[in-house]
Amino acid sequence: MFDKLTERLQGVIESLRGRGRLTDENIADTLRQVRMALLEADVALPVVKTFIDAVRAKVVGQELDKSLTPGQTLVRIINDELVALMGEGVRPLNLRAQPPVVILLAGLQGAGKTTSAAKLAKWLKENERKKVLLASTDVYRPAAILQLERLAAQLDIGFFASDPSKSAVVLAREALAEARRSLFDVLIVDTAGRLHVDDEMMVEIREISSVVAPTETLFVVDSMAGQDAVNAARAFGQALSLTGVVLTKTDGDARGGAALSVRQITGQPILFMGTGEKTEALEVFQAERVASRILGMGDVLALVENVTRNVDREQAEKLARKLKKGKDFDLEDLHDQLQQVEKMGGLSALMDKLPAQLAGRAAAAPQANDKEIKRQIAVIRSMTPGERRYPKNIDASRKRRIAAGSGVHVSEVNRLLKNYLQMQKMMKTMSKGGGLRRLMGAFGGGRFPPG
Repeated sequence: MFDKLTERLQGVIESLRGRGRLTDENIADTLRQVRMALLEADVALPVVKTFIDAVRAKVVGQELDKSLTPGQTLVRIINDELVALMGEGVRPLNLRAQPPVVILLAGLQGAGKTTSAAKLAKWLKENERKKVLLASTDVYRPAAILQLERLAAQLDIGFFASDPSKSAVVLAREALAEARRSLFDVLIVDTAGRLHVDDEMMVEIREISSVVAPTETLFVVDSMAGQDAVNAARAFGQALSLTGVVLTKTDGDARGGAALSVRQITGQPILFMGTGEKTEALEVFQAERVASRILGMGDVLALVENVTRNVDREQAEKLARKLKKGKDFDLEDLHDQLQQVEKMGGLSALMDKLPAQLAGRAAAAPQANDKEIKRQIAVIRSMTPGERRYPKNIDASRKRRIAAGSGVHVSEVNRLLKNYLQMQKMMKTMSKGGGLRRLMGAFGGGRFPPG
């Protein structure tokens, strides 16, 4: 998300390099470029105007920090205003009401309401230790009910069996009765979406809201929807008493304008953001971190949290002990390392949190993409246990068999083995000391070691 906006703002900041000070002329020129960058990112015009006015008020007519360059000064001010724009009113989910706490999800079709319902249920179960019941009132798309049922089973979360022959309002009432009867802490109600806002949709969702009396009414919006998201946000904000926003698909190559517009349009804070397709890909929204990403400074804290949460520490320690004893890093170890990357959302998710300069270098590497990771895992899985432990035994005929088994060309097998040998050398160096310096040298050279 924010790729284009980040690129434009980085260009604006670069243009200030070498300037001794901020003058009226370069302030006006810079703010004009920032304005264009925001508009191109699909940020709503009223939001752009408010933002630019706020930045101008801070830049013009005040004593600037003499220890900072003009570029640094502008970055600091833009960062502060981005945080203010997106972060106003951000708060934890309200779970203090009498159980069951009802969370109602609303939004257009395709925004990701059903998967967001499952992600939110998982988050509540794991982080708040809540007993959650999922319920769907989407009687127009039986597949949506089935999808939510399967997700609930996969996550071991309660599911209310919705009968699509009944009305959405009746289903909502029955789901609430079941949540009370079975002593659930939280009821999450998924509602039907439409391809566009219509009166029938709004009447129905208002009736559902009056029946279940939700503590939280969350507007689920696709961050890639651009101006459509802004228009939908305005319509839902008028029809319902929204209490918060869930931004979805923030891992996509989007302009990201919705994130900057939707809070001001709805008047409600962004509470969560979906960062991928997997059920664990849901983050509590933190404006400071998102602003840092927009300005190309990455989100190292989120990256560290992701690694801490997903990396198998026991497996990592086992590998470290193995290398310390002088044993070789084999293809089984490489397979485990690649799986760890996948668990963290893939290389794209990791690079999204890196500062722009370092992420750019990593992305330039030919092997630095998620499809390549999946192919490498498939190739290793096509090998016998003996071949994984002793890769030197893999001759031409074995390569052909492995390629056929994994559905790739023999050249892919050769590339994997070449990458593996580089990784093995690096691991040997690290086990003997001085490895960190060489690893950073690999990054500086624009290479991104597999795993």
